[in-house]
Amino acid sequence: YRTDDCQPWVLPVVKKVERLIVEDDSLNHEYLPILGLPEFRSASSKVALGDDSPAIKENRVGGVQALGGTGALRIGAEFLRRWYNGVNNTATPIYVSAPTWENHNAVFADAGFKDIRPYHYWDAANRGLDFSGLVDDLEKAPEHSIFVLHACAHNPTGTDPTQEEWKKIAEIMKRRNLFAFFDSAYQGFASGSLDKDAWAIRFFVSEGFELFVAQSFSKNFGLYNERVGNLTVVAQDSENLTRILSQMEKIVRTTWSNPPSQGARIVSKTLNSPELFAEWKGNVKTMADRVLLMRDQLKTKLQGLGTPGTWDHITQQIGMFSFTGLNR
Repeated sequence: YRTDDCQPWVLPVVKKVERLIVEDDSLNHEYLPILGLPEFRSASSKVALGDDSPAIKENRVGGVQALGGTGALRIGAEFLRRWYNGVNNTATPIYVSAPTWENHNAVFADAGFKDIRPYHYWDAANRGLDFSGLVDDLEKAPEHSIFVLHACAHNPTGTDPTQEEWKKIAEIMKRRNLFAFFDSAYQGFASGSLDKDAWAIRFFVSEGFELFVAQSFSKNFGLYNERVGNLTVVAQDSENLTRILSQMEKIVRTTWSNPPSQGARIVSKTLNSPELFAEWKGNVKTMADRVLLMRDQLKTKLQGLGTPGTWDHITQQIGMFSFTGLNR
């Protein structure tokens, strides 16, 4: 995200919290726990799942502080390769959307998965979601396959399923024992609403899924170089959660040992203060509204120039990315 002057925007709430941290004499540079800052992890998972999440109330949700969304994906991938369906999952199919963020393929390949497959997603002819192709791939995927799902603001197409389409996706995945691994890099940044952008994740949880959510705070906090991420784990019960987090600790210990504190403290202080949280939501909406305005202006300009074709997809898509359909 850039301002009109093409500069990264330091959120006003981030500047405020940075000053609070500097002035807090109780803070030091001791190592964080292996799984990260506890108040950051719990607040992050609450943002993803909602304050009233039954899964949180049932003590079956945990978090792993990670080095950005990429780190959360990698730690989750490592766990799944080791422990998801038996003790060796190198042959378990990983499905990523066609197209997807290029790093998805590399992260899962480097974690040891040998069978990474595309699932239908972009319909170039209609400039939208190839929902029938997606459903067909879900129905034909081997049981226990892992699907990497974009929670909102699909990267790179900007095209998301509707709520009714998400319900159908969940129904098939539940029936066919497919694992949902959500990548949530743009919560709040897409529509301006934290709740709307997390709808798919929360619906899957309400349907009883065990799942992972890789969260990034790079975009919605503007903390790109602080590498602030969280892997939210939704388990079947609290006992399973304890076992999962114990294995996550072993993975983290040999990966980055324990995570950095500065970015996590900024996010944690913001999310855990009602006043700062409200200010942050306002900052996020400022960014989201500007992106929506730019989409509307682009569409209006294309139409005003008499550019051949229809351009409704520009404003139907959401987030930072758009497949325009222009070929030159």
